[in-house]
Amino acid sequence: MKKKIYVITGSRADYGLMQVLINKLHKDRDIELKIFVTGTHLSSEFGNTYKEILKDGFKIERKVKILDYSDTPNAISKSTGLGIMRFAKLFDNTKPDLLVVLGDRYEIMSAVIAANFYQIPVAHIGGGDTTLGVVDEWIRHSITKMSWLHFASSSSSKKRIIQLGENPKRVFVSGSLGVDRLRNTNLLSKKLIEKKMKFTFNKKNILITYHPVTLEKNTSASQFKEILSAVSSLKNTKLIFTYPNSDTFGRIVIKMIKKFVSSNKCDSVKFSSMGYVNYLSVLKNVDCILGNSSSGLIEAPSLKIPTINIGDRQEGRLKANSVVDSKPKKNLIIKSIKKIYNKRFRENLKHNQNPYEYKNSAKKIYEIIKRAKIPLELKKFFYNT
Repeated sequence: MKKKIYVITGSRADYGLMQVLINKLHKDRDIELKIFVTGTHLSSEFGNTYKEILKDGFKIERKVKILDYSDTPNAISKSTGLGIMRFAKLFDNTKPDLLVVLGDRYEIMSAVIAANFYQIPVAHIGGGDTTLGVVDEWIRHSITKMSWLHFASSSSSKKRIIQLGENPKRVFVSGSLGVDRLRNTNLLSKKLIEKKMKFTFNKKNILITYHPVTLEKNTSASQFKEILSAVSSLKNTKLIFTYPNSDTFGRIVIKMIKKFVSSNKCDSVKFSSMGYVNYLSVLKNVDCILGNSSSGLIEAPSLKIPTINIGDRQEGRLKANSVVDSKPKKNLIIKSIKKIYNKRFRENLKHNQNPYEYKNSAKKIYEIIKRAKIPLELKKFFYNT
């Protein structure tokens, strides 16, 4: 009898990370795989990124629309509640043997809450990480407590999962799926990515990806203003902006990006969503990534690309030596930019080690999921360390 496995993806980010794993599950004849999409995948504002899943040759079983056309705390709370109701209706009609999710988004949490009420075991990828500045922190740990199998990106993350009372026998260190996919992806050449994305690189190039720090009050506009003020002083530099996720007040950042690019068309360009391969291909060809995206900590170090990490969103995560932390102040950001162009700093990049890079992460997770016994009941004793 085939093992029924459902994968839920809510954004370009988590799908990009899970693509290799999904492909392995898809090819296994002993597994009945179904993919459900939700969140920003279904938003035209964020690029209708569900189309990337279809382009990769996967069938989407169902689209679960929960996203409100706003990013206020009230709207996100409503979206979470709507997600619980709609996933509950889904599970009322069909239930998997195992639900596979990644990360720390409210869309994913809503699905996991519903799954727990239906006693569906959950395999959670990316638990145990810590990000001081965002609600993802408590969402991630909440999903951990509702999950049966755990795949951590590092040994320190595994330790935190066990500290939360999870049985070490069900906690595995897999490394980052982001790095794993990077190693399994043929990135585009500089010339080809220019043609495909319809822009031209300059003498210097910076990729800017900034998300709101959701555990701080009303800092999005002020912090991003400091970033824009810093980068606007640069000469002979192409500024490549990507839109933030649908976090609280993320649309403030989008509005500021649109206004800046409109006034600086020769030196800047914006994208609602590049697509995973395009994004990594651009990342490979820039001088640094600036902002607070997890890709600056996870994928960039493996490409030997430096990161200027702004503010507290990623505070608490492991960081390679290629990551330069900066407070969101114009003068400090400019200082960090000068540092990443320093000859000695760039020479040291050749020897940079990525703490998230493990061999065959997707294969390890796939093999554990394939051989895992489906529990008859989800009783979990709190494991005391």
